[in-house]
Amino acid sequence: MNPIDSLFQRLRAQKRAAFMPFLTAGDPDIAFTRELLPAVAEAGADLMEIGFPFSDPIADGPVIQASYTRALNHKLKIADVFAALRDTAARPDWSAPLVSMASYSLMFKMGPTAFIEAAQKAGVSGAVVPDVPVEEADELSKLARDRDFKLILLVTPTTSPERAAKVVQACSGFVYVVSVVGITGAREALPSALREQLARLRTMTDLPLCVGFGVSRPEQVRDLKEIADGVIVGSAVVKKLEAAGADRAKGLEDVKRFVAELRAPLG
Repeated sequence: MNPIDSLFQRLRAQKRAAFMPFLTAGDPDIAFTRELLPAVAEAGADLMEIGFPFSDPIADGPVIQASYTRALNHKLKIADVFAALRDTAARPDWSAPLVSMASYSLMFKMGPTAFIEAAQKAGVSGAVVPDVPVEEADELSKLARDRDFKLILLVTPTTSPERAAKVVQACSGFVYVVSVVGITGAREALPSALREQLARLRTMTDLPLCVGFGVSRPEQVRDLKEIADGVIVGSAVVKKLEAAGADRAKGLEDVKRFVAELRAPLG
């Protein structure tokens, strides 16, 4: 069974939501990423979304864009990311599934089959692909399913019910539910319509529903734990990486402490 399926099966039995931090690979450099992933797992992350830096991100706000730029300034290559993930997943104490966040442009340039094969060899169990339209996702969805590699697409508050039904049908592993309209980044409050959005999606699919975009504080995680199967925190975590460029030890400790604080409300 794919590790993502195993994780959500176990957490559903425990009636607990998953905590999934987003981390940029290679910020401030890939050596730091190799230190960061085990530290974040120790802090309580159930699975991790690993951002593959891209020069033209689609929905990422300024914090993640800046993080991608810092990584790319070090001439980061996809092979470097896969090597770091492979070494991490090979650790005897490693159990957190890894999910890549990669633009379809990166997958297309490498070749979708080659990307999936390389990802699986690196211990990656699935991919969030934010910029592939569901109308063009059939081939990629079949390719992923045939290899038991999870394809995760995004549903937003402005996605029509008819289109949302197509998105969740193309997904496997879980559905990425965007909680707010706009780009990634911390928000003061989550929208009141989110509960209704999740309830509507539950009539369309049995897949876990994981909420991201705008989640940045423990109280928001607490609000989501009863209505979502997973909580994704990106920009608020990545913001802590800025300090790592000047003080690696402090940056590592700041991220680890913040992840533990965000994870705590889930029990």
